[in-house]
Order: sequence, then structure tokens, then C-alpha cells
Amino acid sequence: MRTLLTGARPGPAPRARRRAVAVLGTFALLLAGLLGLSGAAGTASADSSDYTQSVSGTSSTQAQVTFTPTSTSTYVIIHYLVNSTNQQNVQMTAAGSAWNYTVGGLSSGAVLTYSFTYTKGGLQYDSPQFTYTQGGGTTPPPGTVATPSFSPGGGSYTTAQSVTISDATSGAAIHYTTNGSTPTASSATYSGAINVASTTTLEAIAVLSGSTNSAVANATFTIGSTPATCPAQSDTPDFGPNVHVFDPSMGNAAIQSQLDTQFNQMKDTATAQFSENRVADLFKPGTYSVEDNVGYYTSVAGLGQNPDDVTINGDVTVDAFNASDAGNATQNFWRSAENLAINPTNGTERWAVAQAAPFRRIDVHGNLALYPASYGYASGGYISDTKVTGQTASISQQQWYTKDSDLGSWSGGVWNMVFSGVNGAPANTFPSPPETTLSTTPVSRDVPYLYIDSSGKYHVFLPSLRTNASGPSWESGSTPGTSDPMSQFYVVKAGDTAATINNALSEGCNLFVTPGVYHLNQTLNVTKANTVILGVGYPTFVPDNGVNAMQVADVDGVRIKGLLFDAGTTNSAALLTVGPSGSSASHASNPTTIQDVFFRIGGEIAGKATQSLVVNSNNTIIDHTWAWRADHGNPGTVGWTVNTADTGLTVNGNNVLADGLFVEHYQKYEVVWNGQGGKTIFFQNENPYDPPNQAAWMSSSGVNGYAAYKVGANVTTHEAWGLGSYCYFNVNPAVNNYHAFEVPNTSGVKLHDALTVSLGGVGTITHVVNDTGAVTASNTTPSNVVSYP
Repeated sequence: MRTLLTGARPGPAPRARRRAVAVLGTFALLLAGLLGLSGAAGTASADSSDYTQSVSGTSSTQAQVTFTPTSTSTYVIIHYLVNSTNQQNVQMTAAGSAWNYTVGGLSSGAVLTYSFTYTKGGLQYDSPQFTYTQGGGTTPPPGTVATPSFSPGGGSYTTAQSVTISDATSGAAIHYTTNGSTPTASSATYSGAINVASTTTLEAIAVLSGSTNSAVANATFTIGSTPATCPAQSDTPDFGPNVHVFDPSMGNAAIQSQLDTQFNQMKDTATAQFSENRVADLFKPGTYSVEDNVGYYTSVAGLGQNPDDVTINGDVTVDAFNASDAGNATQNFWRSAENLAINPTNGTERWAVAQAAPFRRIDVHGNLALYPASYGYASGGYISDTKVTGQTASISQQQWYTKDSDLGSWSGGVWNMVFSGVNGAPANTFPSPPETTLSTTPVSRDVPYLYIDSSGKYHVFLPSLRTNASGPSWESGSTPGTSDPMSQFYVVKAGDTAATINNALSEGCNLFVTPGVYHLNQTLNVTKANTVILGVGYPTFVPDNGVNAMQVADVDGVRIKGLLFDAGTTNSAALLTVGPSGSSASHASNPTTIQDVFFRIGGEIAGKATQSLVVNSNNTIIDHTWAWRADHGNPGTVGWTVNTADTGLTVNGNNVLADGLFVEHYQKYEVVWNGQGGKTIFFQNENPYDPPNQAAWMSSSGVNGYAAYKVGANVTTHEAWGLGSYCYFNVNPAVNNYHAFEVPNTSGVKLHDALTVSLGGVGTITHVVNDTGAVTASNTTPSNVVSYP
């Protein structure tokens, strides 16, 4: 479908995408999980003799839940809410015959409501619900003694601990063991504090005449421990078959041949877009005369410490490569270029991309074209930490975000062109032309990246935090920052499992994740401050059995870069969670950064996830993400009741910054921002294409649809710049969205340069922000609001 804009500038039509027809189904399973804390379909009710369970406080903010089946379980999933909100479904970790999971972010008095899904004899069972109060213990079923609790809780300590055991049931006697055996009424009776001078597991039960004995509580105290230190890895690791490392000594012809072979495998929109091929092309310092056409799931990067250490005399190109593209670049997703210099063959480098295709740390000695050579439509995009000596031209790009860069000049603007910290950016003239320009980026930290030193050893460089950033970080020489040796990185490659990855994390290792698709049967837990997880070649994590893919503790300085989370076919509560619910620590001087991290619901498989990215930690920086509920894909993977997903991004932390935020097609509020002091610089959105009718898509009685970007009612400070939301209700063009942006009416909540568009006039959005802004026009022109309120 192609619909030309009116006016002088060429502009995009709706994306010409393949999509599946919505198939029959319901939200029954999803609703059961949300409302009943239940697991998968087809489960049976549990028998209380199948297991014991307990919860023990391990610190003032954490509690460990333990499930011990009486016969072997192949997996156990805990479903839990904290204070009746933010449901999580997580596969527990096996520990001998028991299964454990630690819930964090608990304040005193917080109520944990939880249940289990477990297997027995090949069948799956659901337990009833239990409750636990932090500081108050578990609320047992009627007639059952409360589970004992330990103070302090289990954990790692440098010196001996005096541990007390208490129980909430008046008159109950506590019996305990210190050798790991299960306590009974005949075990030692607790009468006073226990001195734990060496690593010990305490287990306890409480007994009261006429009542059922309590569940067993246990806690392990590791004494004399020090923070985990990664066992030394290789500084010259084997990166596996999907990482190609080029050296000038190989010769240009040999390198060109390999580039052409892999491009032919990765270029076709019809066959490669949802394949599992992944590749990274890494160039050692030197000069190369090659033409590198970049296909799907391909990362191209230099291995120098600075961009000009690697020079390409030629082009690193993305274009409308295939006849089936019809000259358009609207599906040129999932590819990247980074950390090199380009001398374009004919003076102009072409990077005609859509979403999830970052162009970072590049020195372009010439012009940069962001549109196809055919002048077809494009739907990008993102540039950061880059220098272009000539002109950068967007032409047919419907929106673009450029950050912390130097441009010789800029030309173009369709709907939403946004710049922050860019020397050579156009003036702030929204909406005519539609350029939104901030002189600086409030807080910025460039991505971690791999480089090789003169002795052939690899390192990962960690750029420093910048405030009020402007221009490339390497503009005055080397990027400020520090390096971590590759010996501190566990290299994830084919054959690794969630267990081996979690083991590396628990040992204190960083992760270097090589191209591939990795299925996870347990959540990846990032608990150590300053952990670095660096992916190349779009490594993809797929959670199985409804687990959450990754959870990050509320700690300083975690850096996650270059990953794709692809939802599994059993619904996950969330794909990536940063900080547990209730996180409160300040990380202003050393925030967690989520960079070039992408989320997909459907497309390759019929994925399901209630939420994609949940940010609970304060000061987190979300630097370029695309959360996408697929509107097209392999047969059977797309449809209103097929690839179900409520929300792309939920922010509960304070002072969180999102720049380069792309969120599309989720079925409820696509972004929900509850934290104070939040900022967004550039937001691109498409409403879901496929609501079957208006009744199926109502945020409340009398309110059509869901806002794409919702700021919570209790938020008093929030600011956002350059926001675009588009509709294309092709399943039922009668569907309407009342407004694209919903914010509280208070002076501290401000939106700048917001717009809505109906692509081809297929469906309508009545207002831009709250009740402000005109209904979308039928001729694919925007409705604009320059400032609100």
C-alpha cells in the first residue's frame, strides 16, 4: 500500500508488511494467570502431600521462597504479587531436592501473595495461594502453625552471625537442625540465639499441640565470604562460528567473498527476516577496500579503540535490496554498524533502515543518506556518537533520532526529526519543518564495545557517564572511560544454557554474548553491580515455559547492550525487569544502561508476554530500544489472540531517561510511566493494527482505545520531546483511539512537539494529548501539538 503525502516533501506510506489474519482464540489463559495466579492451561489442582513450601526473610528487603516436592519435579514456576501488583511468573532454581527463588525489593510489611505450578509424573499441577508478610512471616492455612523466620536472614557474611528464630504463632515450639537435615518435633528445641561461625544451613519447624506443624524454613549462612570474582577466562577467546574476525592481511578479495556469501543468506526480506541466522563481522585495526552490504541480524563493527582505527574505503550499506521491497526500506530491521570510519565510494554512505538498526561511533568522510536509492519509503531510525563531514539527508524517512553527534549539515523532515547534543543540527522549528532540537542530552553514556590491543588481547571499553552531552565522545581524542579485560567475560555461544549462563553470572563474570538463539528454561539473574552484558550479531533470548527472561537487581552500573528478547509461546509476565518492585536506591552517579536492546512478540513464533521491559530502578538510562508486537510474520504467529502483549515499557523508577524509544502495536497502554522526574527524547509508535472491533479495545467505559504513552495519574514531574503516534486499523477501519498521549494535568508534566497520523486514513485518533489536538486527517498528514499544557 502506498499513500503519498500532500505538500512539498516526499513522505512515507504505511509500512508494506505481510501480516497474518487474526485467528480464533481468547484471553482466557492470560486472564487466568493474571487474576488467579495460575500457571499454564491444562493444570490440575495440587495435593498438599505433594510438597512443602516456606518463605524466610534473607534480609530487610529480600525473602527466599522454597518449594520442596515429595517426588521429582522437572520444573517449578512461582507466580507472585507484591502488595497485589506487578505479577511475576518465574521458574525457580533447583537446589538439591528443593527449588528456591528470592524476591527482592520488599519493604517491611510488604505482602507477598504467591502460588506454584509444578510437575509430577509428567503432569502439571497448580497449588493454592499463600501469603507472606515481610517481617511478619507466612500466613499459613487455617489450623497450621506459621513458618519460622530467621534474623538476620541467610546470605553471605564476612564474620560470624548471631541468628535468632521466631514464629508468629503464639505458644509454638521451634525445633531446628544445623546439618542440612529436615527438622522434626524430636529435633533440638530452640531456646536462644544460635552462633553461626562457619558456613551453615539452618532449618526449622514450629509445632503446636492441636495444630498442623509449620512448613520447614531454611536459610544458608555463608561466613567469611568475599564478593564473587570471575574465574579467569581467555583474553583471546574462541567467539564461535558466527563471529567473523577480519584482518587486513587476509586480503580484500577474500574478505569480500565472505561478506557477499553471508549477505546473500541474510538479505531477503521474505526469507531472512524471521530466520535464526545471526552473524557479527568484526574488523581488526587497519584499512579495507570492501563493499559491505548489511543484511538481517548482522552487526558490523571495528575492533579499534576509536572509530578511525578501522577504515573502510568503500561502503557499509543498507538499501531496499530486494525486488519484493518495491523500493521501500520499511522492513529493514535488526542490523547495526559501529566503531569505524567510512570513505564512501561515491562520496555518500547509505543507511536506509527502519527500527532496531543503530548507527553508532561512525566517522563518515562524506555524506550520509538515510533513504533508499529509489527514494522509497523508510521508517527509522537512530544515530549516536557519530561524525558526518558532509550532509546527512533523511528525505523519505518518516522519523529519525540523532544524538551526541557532529553533522556537516542536515536535510529533510517528514513528521518527527529529533536531535539532542548534535552539532550541526537544524534549528528547533517543529512543526514546519518538523525538527525538534535540544542543545544537549541530559545524561549520556555511550555503549560498551569490544576492541583488540597491539598484543592481540581483547578488552571491552566502558565509556564514562556524561551530563549535558554534546558531540561525539571521541571528538577530542579517545573516548573517556575504562577497560575491562576479556578475562572477566564469559563468552556465551552455541551450547550454552540458562544454567551455564547463570553460573557464570553467579561467579561474578560479565557476559559477551555471541550471535545465536538461546532458549531459557530459567530466568537469567544479574545481581552484581557493574555487570556488563554485551551482545554482538543480535543474540536472541527466548524464554520457555513462561519464565521471565532476565531480571536485574537494584544495583549500580549494570550495562546491557545488543540483545534481542523474543517472547516464547507460553506467556511471560515480563521479558526484562530492571530492579525488583519497590526499588528505592539512587544510582545517579552510576546508572544501569539498557542500550540497543530490542523486544519482539510474535513474528517468528507465536510469542506472548504481558510486558516487555519493566524498569523499577531509579536513574536507569534506556538508550535506543524497539519493543515490537509483530504486525506481520510467519504463518500462525500474528493475530489479536495469538501474539498477545499488553505493554511494551513500564517505568516505575524515578529520574529515568529514555532516548530513542520505539514501541509499537501493544494491545493496551504501550508505555506506562509511573516514576517521578522521567524524561523521554524521541518516541515513535504505531497503535495495534488489529483490534477486531471497538468493544475489544476500550481502556475504560466510554473511552475508545488506549493511549500509546500514559503518564501515571500520581506523577507530578515528567517531560518529553518529539513524540509521534500513528494508527492503521486495517482489520477494522471503524476502530478509533480517543487520544495518543494521556498525562495528568499539572504544570510539572510537559510534552513538547507531539503528533498523530492516520496512515492512509485507515482509522482515526481523535486527539493528540488528553482532549487537545485535532482528529487525524484522512490524507496522512499529522495533527500537531507544539506544547502541552
